[in-house]
Amino acid sequence: MGDPSGFLEHPREPTPKADPKTRLRTYDEILQPASEEHLRAQAARCMDCGIPFCQSGTGCPIDNRIPEWNDLVFKGRWREASARLHATNNFPEFTGRVCPAPCEGACVLQLEGAPVTIENLEQAIVDRAFAEGWVVAEPPLAETGHSVAIVGSGPAGLTAAQQLRRVGHEVTVFERADAVGGLLHYGIPNMKLDKTLVARRVGQLRAEGVAFETGVNVDAAKLEALRESHDAVLLTTGATQARDLAIPGRELEGIHLAMEFLTESTRALLAGEPPRLSAKGRHVLVIGGGDTGTDCIATALRQECASLTTFELMPRPPDERGAQNPWPQWPRVFRVDYGHAEASALFGDDPREFAVLTESFLGEGRVSGVRTVGVRFDAGMEKVAGSERVVDTDLVLLALGFTGPEPIVGAPETERGLLDAPLGTYATSEAGLFAAGDCRRGQSLVVWAIAEGRGAARAVDEFLMGESDLPVPRDAR
Repeated sequence: MGDPSGFLEHPREPTPKADPKTRLRTYDEILQPASEEHLRAQAARCMDCGIPFCQSGTGCPIDNRIPEWNDLVFKGRWREASARLHATNNFPEFTGRVCPAPCEGACVLQLEGAPVTIENLEQAIVDRAFAEGWVVAEPPLAETGHSVAIVGSGPAGLTAAQQLRRVGHEVTVFERADAVGGLLHYGIPNMKLDKTLVARRVGQLRAEGVAFETGVNVDAAKLEALRESHDAVLLTTGATQARDLAIPGRELEGIHLAMEFLTESTRALLAGEPPRLSAKGRHVLVIGGGDTGTDCIATALRQECASLTTFELMPRPPDERGAQNPWPQWPRVFRVDYGHAEASALFGDDPREFAVLTESFLGEGRVSGVRTVGVRFDAGMEKVAGSERVVDTDLVLLALGFTGPEPIVGAPETERGLLDAPLGTYATSEAGLFAAGDCRRGQSLVVWAIAEGRGAARAVDEFLMGESDLPVPRDAR
């Protein structure tokens, strides 16, 4: 490394975010520009650790050459850093903003609780690359004469589309929404991932020759038609089947799945009109944590909710790693995400309540409250006697995760309801039909979707050509 003692000289300093109260006035991205001096100092912290666990099985699933581009940033060789980054990651502007950074969890400096700011550096590299004009369309040098249909335009579908197009296949991506991007477009709020960034990358794919058709719902008949008209079909439909909460009172008005709320918020924002489903003036309860729950918090705050509470079933995580959670595993510790910081700034306290079980919704016509009980986990989950209470709310958002893909007749499934296509081949039992991403592996991270998109692209290329030179991430083989 360029500065072997950098990790001793520079403390960890993440890229700054806008002040919580100030950023609540807009849907602008919360990340602020960082100086080159700041970024080079943070890159200098990447130590000569011998074995880069950030690239290991517990770290980055797309084999990002993290120490290499950190070293290049430290030396001011930004264009080379961009080339090294794009060699393994099709869309680092997405992962650099929305990935929880398992690479940082596996960083050797995580042993001291202060890993390298890998995600921030990744975002800075790609943003500079676009600003300098280094990211350009890379159309194929020759056509193969083969055609591929990809169903779903989320990160797995876009990745596979770019990889397959660059080796000369004709690629058409089908999306049922009115815009390309899948969860990148409608599922992630603008302040976390500005939609101009998605449109910019889709523009690159169009310039490379990828065709897009929106507003297309692929049912059994459409899938059969695609298989007849294309040499291969790749399903990347995501895991959009939301987990619901089937308890008494679920039929009341004012109870919505998180994605209903987030999708409508983004649609309205892009259309420049008020959302049809709004938290304005409401006493909001978010049930469930994770990234989706945090996004609901941040969106409800921007819509000027009257109050906000979050229930999580599991106990509060510890502040430090437990004995059963050693490095380089992902640290299961208490975290304050952007939405929690914003709620604390506005209302004076973190909105989360842990170890709470929601037993029923209350109200006449519209929800007006929930009945809850505290729980504890010893040998299993048990209710805490005397902890029953009623909490007032008039808007409930269910952020309980996803159970798998919405079924498509004609696409073989596993017992779990996922598309049946083994890792490595990504091939279903139907000839020429492949699957990748969350619809194949279950709800996961954007970086895993990119990994599977790259892996599936190689599998499809091998199917069409008999061999392939497309790279495959280690964990996607």
